[in-house]
Amino acid sequence: MDDGGWKSSARAWIADMGETGDFGRQYVLDGPMVDRLRRLTRGAALDVGCGEGRFCRLLRAEGFEPVGLDPTPELLSAARARDPDGVYVEGRAEALDFADGQFDLVVTYLSLIDIEGAQAAIAEMARVLRPGGTLLVANLSGFSTARAHEGWQRDLMGRLVHFAMDRYLERRSTWERWRGISIRNWHRPLSDYMQWFLGQGLVLTHFDEPAATGGPPAKAARYNRVPWYVILEWRKPAA
Repeated sequence: MDDGGWKSSARAWIADMGETGDFGRQYVLDGPMVDRLRRLTRGAALDVGCGEGRFCRLLRAEGFEPVGLDPTPELLSAARARDPDGVYVEGRAEALDFADGQFDLVVTYLSLIDIEGAQAAIAEMARVLRPGGTLLVANLSGFSTARAHEGWQRDLMGRLVHFAMDRYLERRSTWERWRGISIRNWHRPLSDYMQWFLGQGLVLTHFDEPAATGGPPAKAARYNRVPWYVILEWRKPAA
């Protein structure tokens, strides 16, 4: 099965993320994601697409009991080395090997864009979530995944003029390459994701397009010109 480039990119990914994650994680997403965690009752959590385990470590620091799941053994090895007391299992989001209603919280942090069968994965996440539990999602915005060419358009002086996007409604995959990493991402319009979540009977309780709140000012300003990420919080109705 095609792994979307993760096995061959694992070493470069681990080096690129370090302990704090990249700019978007550290200065855009982590703050509002942790804020949502602090509003929830602590319990068992599943991090789908945990990678090298960075957000699992944040979950434990916030009082949750996390299980990290990922299909890439090389990333799981790094997660276990950095967090020997953590629980990390190999598996695919489209076929979760957990019981119905096993988790109080399910998190997918920038992993839906890597999953070809995202609709099936969302159904599985909803299945393993207990009634009354929370599904917390961070994803790339469809505006960023629908970018035309490299997205940013420049004038003759090299200054950023605007961000170009195209074929927004067309589902498709692209190969993203940077600093030795080559992975496949999936673009889908927001309506696809919304229909898949709503189709599981989930109730939207929070939506955000977070802005950068730190880091180098010039980089933060560039991130804040385009809605780069979305955060969605869904509740599974109590039985």
